[in-house]
Amino acid sequence: MAKKPVITAAEAAAMVKDGMTISTSGFVASAMPEALTRALEERFLAAGTPKGLTLFYAAAQGNRDGSGADHFAHEGMLKRVIGGHYNMAPELGKLINANKLEAYNLPQGTLAQLFRDIAGHKPGTLTHVGLNTFVDPRVEGGKLNSATTEDIVEVVNILGEERLLYKSFPIDIGMIRGTYADENGNITLERECCTTEATSIAQAVKNSGGKVIVQVERLVQSGTLDPKLVKIPGIYVDAIVICENKTDHAQCQGCEYDGAMTGDFRLPLGSLEAPAMSAKKIIGRRAAMELQPNTVVNLGIGIPEYISMVANEEGIGDYMTLTVESGPVGGVPQGGSRFGGSVNVESILDQPYQFDFYDGGGVDLAFLGLAQADKDGNINVSKFGPRIAGCGGFINITQNAKKVFFCGTFTAGGIKTHVEDGKLVIDQEGRERKLLDSVEQITFSGAYARKGGQPVTYITERAVFELRTDGVYLTEIAPGIDLQSQVLGQMDFTPKIAPGGLRLMDSRIFSDQLMGLK
Repeated sequence: MAKKPVITAAEAAAMVKDGMTISTSGFVASAMPEALTRALEERFLAAGTPKGLTLFYAAAQGNRDGSGADHFAHEGMLKRVIGGHYNMAPELGKLINANKLEAYNLPQGTLAQLFRDIAGHKPGTLTHVGLNTFVDPRVEGGKLNSATTEDIVEVVNILGEERLLYKSFPIDIGMIRGTYADENGNITLERECCTTEATSIAQAVKNSGGKVIVQVERLVQSGTLDPKLVKIPGIYVDAIVICENKTDHAQCQGCEYDGAMTGDFRLPLGSLEAPAMSAKKIIGRRAAMELQPNTVVNLGIGIPEYISMVANEEGIGDYMTLTVESGPVGGVPQGGSRFGGSVNVESILDQPYQFDFYDGGGVDLAFLGLAQADKDGNINVSKFGPRIAGCGGFINITQNAKKVFFCGTFTAGGIKTHVEDGKLVIDQEGRERKLLDSVEQITFSGAYARKGGQPVTYITERAVFELRTDGVYLTEIAPGIDLQSQVLGQMDFTPKIAPGGLRLMDSRIFSDQLMGLK
């Protein structure tokens, strides 16, 4: 095989022409080809080109610091963006809100799978994922502003059942992050905490007649890489860029390298600090009571992270196998800029394969965030006024888990609590209600869940609710909480209460002692 050209990031940026469609790898602050996208941004700012691009990516990309997708956040640089999540790219969100480009938000897992279908020259990805949510074209079609008019998702009927078709399109440029490249262009990813959909992007771009550029840490001699570690064969690769700036090739933004997230070594779980008592820990404790041995679990970012902390504190971390949508299986999922990786990970799958498992119901228990809920059991985590957060993998996970739990504080914006004598005390109520008459955007459809008989529970620090066939029921209340003023009086709808009445949340939750869950 002929040796692949090794070029600079600026030379890579020069390969991108006006009007092209470009895809980049990355998951939140990990696996992003920062040297390449930064060079592309610098070229646009200096010369006003390339302009009119279409950016297509699956997961959140960025760390709210100008990295990731925010390198494209300049008026005129993009004509269209199709992404799974936007919260980590706030400048791009501003352009979307200002109608400066067309913008779509579609399920992360489905977009990861779409790369494979583009590679196979299929008409698109056909799936049930997204039905009855805001990505359903009968609701919003995933469109994020009035400048966006084309339907790129279509309702189709297959064998008498409704499905959504996420339509394929060719990709001209792929900018991917790898670890090592050999002279023939074979790429490994062994120092990445997640491999995302790097292989699928390369295949999609190559089979579209496009160019694949890979940013790597180091170039090595041909024939010296373990073929079992090669994730992108040289036949897919057109050019290699060796990243000179370590910051642009950190494992995660702000984390140069942690071998515990790649299997280089394992950390004793006792070294992971137990969280202090708080409203978030209360929610984590109540949720941890739902854990069962030998289950496959997905934890979302934010408050659900406390569930794994509580489980390890209680000695039941081995009850379950925790998974992350980016691909890790086993270990302890990380949060913040390290979200996407897991300490003591047992396996790292490509993201499309992880979502195949999720979409087919492989997750036993899913614990996700609760930003807004309404009287119909719908959840919104994707849009709040002018802030575009995006759905990420939320739709794939919540629509398909055998049981789903939404976890969040009862109100938002400054809520303060403490525990005293085994009772919950609300020191300061949050400024914003989260249990509304109608959510702003349907990221999870209560109607779809009821139709499929999916068990759904909503866990807060002061109350627990369940979605049943005839509506949302209040089932538990925390000791010390007044039902009328601190629960019903802080909601926009009146939940149903079972004839047997309310139960008190387990008193062990509100003690500084171990709960004894093991």
